[in-house]
Order: sequence, then C-alpha cells, then structure tokens
Amino acid sequence: MKNKVGRYSAYIKPIFCLVDLAILNVTLLLFQINSNEQLVFSIYISTLWIILSIKNKFYDIKRFSKVVHILASLIRQFLIFALILYAFIGFFKQPLISRLEMAKYLIAIIGLVTFFKFLLLYFLSTYREKFGGNIRRVVVIGNNKKTDQLIDIFKNKPEFGYKFQKKFCLKEDGFDLDNCFDYIVENEIDEVYCSIAELSNNQLSDIVSFTENNLKILKFIPDNKDIFTKKLIFNYYEYIPILSFREIPLDDSINKFSKRAFDVALSLLVLIGILSWLTPLIALLIQIESKGPVFFKQRRNGLDYQEFYCYKYRSMKPSTSANQATKGDARVTKVGKFIRRTSIDELPQFINVLKGDMSVVGPRPHMVKHNEEFAQRVDKFMVRHFVKPGITGLAQVSGFRGEIETNKDIVNRVKYDIFYVENWSLLLDIKIVFVTAINAIKGEDKAY
Repeated sequence: MKNKVGRYSAYIKPIFCLVDLAILNVTLLLFQINSNEQLVFSIYISTLWIILSIKNKFYDIKRFSKVVHILASLIRQFLIFALILYAFIGFFKQPLISRLEMAKYLIAIIGLVTFFKFLLLYFLSTYREKFGGNIRRVVVIGNNKKTDQLIDIFKNKPEFGYKFQKKFCLKEDGFDLDNCFDYIVENEIDEVYCSIAELSNNQLSDIVSFTENNLKILKFIPDNKDIFTKKLIFNYYEYIPILSFREIPLDDSINKFSKRAFDVALSLLVLIGILSWLTPLIALLIQIESKGPVFFKQRRNGLDYQEFYCYKYRSMKPSTSANQATKGDARVTKVGKFIRRTSIDELPQFINVLKGDMSVVGPRPHMVKHNEEFAQRVDKFMVRHFVKPGITGLAQVSGFRGEIETNKDIVNRVKYDIFYVENWSLLLDIKIVFVTAINAIKGEDKAY
C-alpha cells in the first residue's frame, strides 16, 4: 500500500497568521495611543486576534477561493476586531487612550493586513504556477460535460495547484475499476474526483472503500442521485460544484498547531515532572524481578501508515513472542501487572509524542501485523491513520481498550476512532486526557 502524499503545506496558514500578528504589533509602535499598559494591550490584541481568526475561519482560504469571498472574510474579521479594540479602553480602565489614534491604528492595520494577505496569496499562486510547488495530483472518473469543464479548470488554472493526470471513462469497452485503482496507487495520486451520474451504487461503494483504505482524498461532482447520509463539504471550482466526502479538522494548520502545542507542553510536563524520577525507580523494580532491558519498543503504524517504534516500560519477561498480552498471560511480571493496570507502562510514549511520532490523544497504534489483518476485515479501518496515533483515545475511554476479543471490539473501536478524526477539538482532547487520568487511578478491567 502506498501512503498518501501531496496533501497541502502545513506552514501556509501559520505563516499568514504570523505575518498578521507582526503587522498588529509593529504598527502599534507608530501611533501614540497613550496606553499605560502597552505590553498588556499587545498581548490582548494578539490573543483575541487568534481566537477571532479561528472562530471566523479567517485563514481557511482554499486554493480556489474567489476574491469576493476573501474580501467578505476581511470585512467580517475587522468589524468584530474593531469592537474588540475599543473594548480594551473600558475593560482595562484606560481613559487616557486616544480614540483618534486608535482609529488611525485600526485603519492602518486594515490596509496593511489586506495588502499583505493578497500579496502572500499572489506569491503562493505564482509558486504553484511557475515553480510547480504545493501541487496535488488528481484523476477524474467519468466522462461528461461537467468532468470536461473540471479538467479544463485544472489545466487552465495552474495557480490552483492541481496537476491533472488522467480521466477514466466508465462507459468505455474494457474499463476495469481495478486498473483505475492500480493507476492511482502507482502514480501516487492525491485526490480522486468522481462524477456520481455515471457510477452505479456498487462502483461508488468500491471507490469509497478504496480511497478510505488507501488514504486518498475523494471528491464528488454531484448530481441528483442520493449519496450517503453524510455531512458533505460543498465548494465551487469556478462554476463547477464539488463535494468533499470528509473534512478532517486536523488538516487545518491552526488546529494542527494548537494540538501540537498541547502535545509538547504536556509531554515536557510529564517527562520532567514525572519520568525524570519515576524511570529510575521503575527500572530498579523491573531489574529486581526480571533481568533485561527497562524499555520495550515495538513497530507500530502511525500517521499516513508510516512505521515507527513505540516505547513502553517492559512489563513482561524477555520473550521472542511478539503477541499482544492476554488475560492471565504468564509472561507478565508482578511489577508489569501493576504498571499495566495503572497504565504507567505507557508513559514512555510521551517520548514518541515529543519526537512527533504520536500525539497525546488519538487512535491507539496497533502492531504492524494486526493493522494488516484489521485493514482486510474492517471497512474504513485505514481512516484512523489520517491523524497521528495517541497514547490514549476516545475509543479507550469509551470502554474499547486492550485485547481484541471479538470482531465487535475492533469494529466499535474503529467507529469511535473515525468519530474522533472527524470531530476533533482541543476541548475533546482535554476531556479524554482527564478521563484517562481518572481511569488510571481507578484501574481498568481490560488493562492486563
């Protein structure tokens, strides 16, 4: 199986945000606002600008977004920001602040933010068009007026950053969907566009399963045929309506940055505050009962199905067997039984989090051989690899952790994992961490 590539740069939105924050703070030095809390004012406008931007999806600009939509986003952002700006006077009791200078400052940042936003968008479009960067490779399945119009857009709008590779005509003699799938994998296609009008229900189901299980982005050119009862994402490429099958919150760079900041902060807290003194103690107890390494590492599959080594405290006797521990497993030591029941054995995975292989919260990574097995028998199992795996996850705090005893266990675990992937929020991560800590203190039946 090939991994998905060529999604979009994770740095574009943070760069736009950092440029705006620099404008807000540097421009402030040019005006005599007369605030006696200059540092507080700077922190105030920077923090609320970020919060407002996330709420308004101010940086959620697609490569095919029209100028009018960008202008509407700017107007909405600055109307609310103007209120926030003047609210500082009353909230922090700053009667000496010059309202006129504040107005001049507001006008200046409106002009500068607008200018640099369009300038950066122009450079990004030029980068795609002239240098072939930030490209997504695409194929189109279907042969009709709408697919031809879409292909023309791909070819005639290089600034959008789509590289059209091939069109598959379903009605041609000898057409085989498997050949289409082979081409997509072999040529590392990033996105698949399908005309629903030409697809049978079975073909549609096969394409959905293939793209889900091979980490490809699937988008639809709609018609009046019923599609799955799912929240579809609707956009226009010029005048062609396009539906996206799934929108993943962590594909948004601001969300990704927030989650990474949370991961790093919590990891450093655990590594310095807990593992620095706990590791020598655990190492001593492990060595007293069973000679061998203190740490245990095992290959797991993570983001985009990439393999990495997952770390744990060793809780079993040294063995050539790599099978998952089961209830009453004779390999588990007395110390191991305790650290597994309290989930202490998982704490070294904060090293994985700091390295970037894992996140604090996410779908639990499985052994490589188990992934290969589950991918064959559980539909949409691969969707969980659209995000980084976690030390804990929604499935684990919902009762589906530990050994997979029945097929129902893995099916339900995947359902919770997919829900997490599609509905991520920082608040949800915090809630899962809190519940995990409570469960660790109480102990869990399936922690063996």
